[in-house]
Amino acid sequence: MPLSIADLAITSPAFDVGAPIPSRFTGEGADDSPELVFHGVPQGTRELAVVCHDPDAPLPHGFTHWVVYGIPADAGGIAENGGGAFTEGVTDFGATGYGGPMPPPGHGIHHYFFFLYALDTAITDGPGLSRLELLERLDGHVLEMNRLVGTYER
Repeated sequence: MPLSIADLAITSPAFDVGAPIPSRFTGEGADDSPELVFHGVPQGTRELAVVCHDPDAPLPHGFTHWVVYGIPADAGGIAENGGGAFTEGVTDFGATGYGGPMPPPGHGIHHYFFFLYALDTAITDGPGLSRLELLERLDGHVLEMNRLVGTYER
């Protein structure tokens, strides 16, 4: 199936597209996960997945801050601090659950991509998949995807 970013959308009441992520959603604040809202989920979606990734991190593959899968197609989003209602994978912090932005001081503005994937299959693995393991499972099963990008700088 062809990949599309046509109708599927992801937004957050916590920050606007391209805007700074408030500090309470970062490692310098309360490290709360922001509320995410999903729109335009395509027909035929069996499950949704979300990955928060910082490609600006000074590491070969960037830095993964959140991996969530097993989200029902009709969930409508993820409540603030609500990732545990679904299946969470492991972040590059080495733990499951959300780990907020915490770029190196003075490294400049980092971009945090909250990717939303609409899938034609269910991910049957239990908790603990890494971003790369999840992306491997998604291969050939993405109906549509889109992303929300926020920024943060220390």
